[in-house]
Amino acid sequence: MGDYLTLWLLYFTSFITLMNPLGVMPVFLSMTSGLNSRQRRLTAIKALVTAFFTLIVFAFGGQMLFSFFGISVAGLKVVGGVLFFIMGYDMLNARLSPIKITPEEVNKYVEDVSITPLGIPMIAGPGSITNAIILMDQSRNAAEKATLISSILVVCVLILIILLSGNKIMRIMGDTGNKIMMKLMGLIVMVIAVEFFFTGIEPYLRNIFHVQ
Repeated sequence: MGDYLTLWLLYFTSFITLMNPLGVMPVFLSMTSGLNSRQRRLTAIKALVTAFFTLIVFAFGGQMLFSFFGISVAGLKVVGGVLFFIMGYDMLNARLSPIKITPEEVNKYVEDVSITPLGIPMIAGPGSITNAIILMDQSRNAAEKATLISSILVVCVLILIILLSGNKIMRIMGDTGNKIMMKLMGLIVMVIAVEFFFTGIEPYLRNIFHVQ
């Protein structure tokens, strides 16, 4: 039992680090600043459900999917970088502010942002997906697989709690504070996007120029 607890803590620590809830929260708050509490809660739940099932699918079938479609983790990072950059640019220009979201667009907006970019690749990103694939591959029996799944579930629930608690922060900051945070986080997200993109494209460049 002690061995499995140690293993669970190892899995939990790796996922909580890679999924980075404190880094996701400001982006979530900025992207949902035009929504009411119920819509924001729904967005957070959908994003975490999307992230959880994405990680489970890749944990069990990631190697096969990557192999079948010829996908690499590097490619996932490049796509993630492009998505992050577009999202960051929109945030920097305040295109996700409340006046841009009409009542008719709210449901579609919630559906869109909860899946991409919040669920994938913000929460379930290339790092956590790769981690899920590797750890599942290393799991020797059903108990270790169950330990991995439970650690992913607990991390997702914890991130959900952190995102939902962000509502209080939004009320304290007010409209002006939210706009300032959106622009600041837009800049940070764009920097993250550049890091993602060049980390992903590096293996391709090495292959093209035959650099070891």
